[in-house]
Amino acid sequence: MSQLVLAHHAQVSPRHLSFVESGRSTPSREMIITLAGALEVPLRERNDLLLAAGYAPAYRESGIAEPAMAAIRAALERALSHHEPYPAVVMDRYWNITQVNRAAEVMFGRLLGGTSATGTANVIRLMFDPAGLRPHVANWEQVAPALIQRVHREAVGGVQDPGTRALLAEVLSRPGIRAGWREPDLTSAIMPIIPVVFVHGGVTASYFSMITTVGTPQDITAQEVRLESFYPADAATERHRWT
Repeated sequence: MSQLVLAHHAQVSPRHLSFVESGRSTPSREMIITLAGALEVPLRERNDLLLAAGYAPAYRESGIAEPAMAAIRAALERALSHHEPYPAVVMDRYWNITQVNRAAEVMFGRLLGGTSATGTANVIRLMFDPAGLRPHVANWEQVAPALIQRVHREAVGGVQDPGTRALLAEVLSRPGIRAGWREPDLTSAIMPIIPVVFVHGGVTASYFSMITTVGTPQDITAQEVRLESFYPADAATERHRWT
């Protein structure tokens, strides 16, 4: 983004923005927040910018169980409940599953041999683990690269922090990983719908998923939470009930 375009988006003087970039002018706290907003910098990184400039952080990181997150929790619980009888899960910024609805609990329980999908379960690890979901994904060769590219691109705000890089390094060290999966592919568009086909105990269930995030969040935790809802990709799956 050029200085002129950024100045237009931030509604500040191009001359003043030039002075800030060159170091001739020290940005105020408000200017940092304004420019970070125009550049769509994630809230966590906006706090880092403020600290680097000598200002206190502007955005808090609430625990999901804190009173400040009550409205977010209620919305997530309602969304999970209303998505029945199809699976839905809530994940944090590192793809750890924090909440599931009943359909997802039963589905993952059966696919994982009774192991719970909540707590320390991680969607990326489960999909690449030969002892996890990988053996039960009939189209794994199609799903795996698409999922890896989604991690590359959907790190919050495009920011791959050390935790995300460590997760990618871990799963990409497993057997059966192709060399082309190790780097982000920024030249091709992500397919809008990639079905994942689960096969277990004579049952075949084909889904596609959609990710929901919190709009205009003012809390780091709220910005980083993801709700993934699975939708049936065919009539047979639509009739199937995990519960």
